[in-house]
Amino acid sequence: MRLNELSPPKGSRKNRKRVGRGVGSGKGKTAGRGTKGQNSRSGGGVRPGFEGGQMPLHRRLPKRGFTNIFKKKIAVVNIRDLSQFESGSVVDEIALVRMGLVKGRRDGIKLLGQGEIKIPLTIRVNGISKDAKEKIIAAGGNVEVL
Repeated sequence: MRLNELSPPKGSRKNRKRVGRGVGSGKGKTAGRGTKGQNSRSGGGVRPGFEGGQMPLHRRLPKRGFTNIFKKKIAVVNIRDLSQFESGSVVDEIALVRMGLVKGRRDGIKLLGQGEIKIPLTIRVNGISKDAKEKIIAAGGNVEVL
């Protein structure tokens, strides 16, 4: 058996039905579209969501909530994530991005107190929780809020 002798199994490949090719084809004349009406015309049919003039569902349902266009996107980092830094190093936005702890666009970084820290670090972030601040100072580090 060679590549040029290969063929698909019988019945696995079916020719597509060519519509509108004469009465004898079985799909001639109206080409399976029925007679008259919007859907039988060329370029006919209705847009998605159209309900024949009835008030569509997306307009019948009440509106809920709003989007605050002034919302700030704050990246959150926990103390347990800072263990990968060397003792005495400065942890700021650039260092956090380089380590992969903060990704994407953001308006600031906030440090939260989940976990433990044993090495002294200098932290420079936009916000910090009271618990996190106490843990860093207890470990011998210091905090600067920008």
